[in-house]
Amino acid sequence: MSKVLVITTSLRAKSNSDILAERVIAGAKEAGHEAEQISLKEKTLNFCIGCLACQKTQTCVLKDDAIAIAEKVKDAETLVFITPIYYYEMSGQMKTLLDRLNPLYSTDYKFRNVYMLSTAAEDEAFVPEKAVNGLQGWVDCFEKAALSGSLFCGGITDAGEAEKNTAAQSAAYEFGKTLS
Repeated sequence: MSKVLVITTSLRAKSNSDILAERVIAGAKEAGHEAEQISLKEKTLNFCIGCLACQKTQTCVLKDDAIAIAEKVKDAETLVFITPIYYYEMSGQMKTLLDRLNPLYSTDYKFRNVYMLSTAAEDEAFVPEKAVNGLQGWVDCFEKAALSGSLFCGGITDAGEAEKNTAAQSAAYEFGKTLS
């Protein structure tokens, strides 16, 4: 089975993203996968400065938590990004992390399947489209990888609200079981 890395990008305490990440991980483990979670809470991620030194050295010149996260991403076979939707897009901290994963481009990264779970206060089907499209743009740069699926859990507003949303929890668990 696969080595799954779940990256939660919400910085909010009692985040719905973290609650649903637990269910994704439980489903992945039931399916026989090894699963680990990284949260961007309390992590320092500087913005990419576009120097492209990482394309020669496979490491970033900026010394922060993105370097250790990139190593975990490189070694995972399956990636799951979990983000709240802000203004119909992925969280800014998720986009910053994607930019900072640029050193992986010229390496022998292991990930092949990339997934996204998103949450939002709104629940219309179109709400996550731009976030999924943004992640697709990142995945397109890694020719051995594919965006293999996404799950949107809308209608979740307040911190910790996903604890009471059995439908979202069930969907996240089933999503975890389908990871490959």
